[in-house]
Amino acid sequence: MNRAVDDAFFMHLALLQARLAYGCDEVPVGAVIVDNGVVVGAGFNRPISASDPTAHAEIQALRAAAARLGNYRLPKATLYVTVEPCTMCLGALVHARIQRIVFAATEPKAGRVCSHSLLDDPCFNHHIEVTAGVCAEPASALMQRFFAERRARKKALKQNNMNT
Repeated sequence: MNRAVDDAFFMHLALLQARLAYGCDEVPVGAVIVDNGVVVGAGFNRPISASDPTAHAEIQALRAAAARLGNYRLPKATLYVTVEPCTMCLGALVHARIQRIVFAATEPKAGRVCSHSLLDDPCFNHHIEVTAGVCAEPASALMQRFFAERRARKKALKQNNMNT
């Protein structure tokens, strides 16, 4: 297999994780961590259900991978995530020494890998390779559908409250 095929395959696994978040009414972000061609960690957003502001998909996947490998450093691992990581997640990925980040959809407001990159900041003592846009269309579509449904529910609730 080649890198592009591998990236698409593993991103589809991250998209499955994002759908799990969607099913829990969490923002649909999913992540998997791959080391030597094997998934060693997976996770999806669950800050609301876990009452944990750090329970982002990337953090869930990092925790699972570190536990499985028995090491907080993941120097040969690749993170596949459906949305560009935020500041918190990027910091954790740098500390874990992740080798590579592959993400699907950009996050224009909070993304810190490409949209508002922090990777060139000299305070970071680790360089991460980045590949952006893998399976961007299905990841973006899932996010758009989630937020459209959320807005529709909010509007319906507001109308229902006005009618009672």
